[in-house]
Order: sequence, then structure tokens, then C-alpha cells
Amino acid sequence: MKTARILVIADTHNKLPLAVLDLAATGDEIWHLGDVCAERILDELRAIGPPVTVVRGNCDSNFQWPLVVDLVRDSLRFRLQHIPPEPGTLLKEDVDVVLHGHTHVARNEKRGNVLFLNPGCVTRPNRGSPASVAWLEIVAGKVNWRLVPLRYSPQRAGGSTAPSGDAINTRLRRQI
Repeated sequence: MKTARILVIADTHNKLPLAVLDLAATGDEIWHLGDVCAERILDELRAIGPPVTVVRGNCDSNFQWPLVVDLVRDSLRFRLQHIPPEPGTLLKEDVDVVLHGHTHVARNEKRGNVLFLNPGCVTRPNRGSPASVAWLEIVAGKVNWRLVPLRYSPQRAGGSTAPSGDAINTRLRRQI
């Protein structure tokens, strides 16, 4: 039984650290949950190889990108959107898992029968959260969510901060 590995990212806001590109190259798919801002970010992700799915965030100006994408993987129904839906607006019949960005804070929360997941923010995390992405693994109708905080080295040539390349893995598991 094959495990699907999907790299889930959000809120890149014009920046794509090298550590994210390295991670993306090892996945089966890449899901970007909005606030890409610079379309070259998607070009860089697409150049790696795995298929890229994107939803439009509130800071994105490409109105051809959808606000919501519904996908089915291994009989699970996923909804991708940037801004999380209001509580009580989703029914179990609509979706099993909602993936969203916008808050810049990682999330792994079950509300009723719906699992809400947020990979956090790649470049500008909020509320003391580390910069992060996440792996979504799907096997036999089960979800494994693994948050990957990104560590940045203090400086690199040119004065910009850059990922150190040794992302720390934190496991957050939830099965539905």
C-alpha cells in the first residue's frame, strides 16, 4: 500500500527558503495554501517536479487561482483554502479535512468530524510559532500530519537570513 506524501506550505509572501525546496523535491505533491504573492515562487516549486496545487490568499493578485480547491485522496475529502472557514459552516458530508493558511500559526485540531490543519507560515510566523511547513501523509484512509519547523542561520552572505538546512521534525499525529 503506497503512502502519499504531500508537502503543505502557506504564506510564503514572496520568499521560498532553500530548505523548503529541498523538502519539496521528496514529495509526491505540493499544496500551497495561499499568500504566494510572487508567482515566481510557484515557478520554482513546479520546476522541482511534483505537481503543485495552489489556492489564492488575501495577499495574492492572481484572480485565476481558485479561492477553494476540493480534492479526494484515498477516499478522504480535502478542502484547501487560505482563510479558515467560520465555525459551523462545514458539515461532515462536505469534507473530512480542511487545510488552510492565513493565521501564520500551525494548527492540528478536530472540530466535530472535521480535521483542521495549518502548516504555519514559511516566512513570517505569528504568536511565537517557528517558521514551518508540514508533511501530510495519507495511507489506507488515514492522515498523518507532521509539522516541520524551519531553523534559520543568523546570517548568510548578503546579509539575509537563510535556512540552515537542518529542519527539526516535530510529529503531530491525528487520525480520522
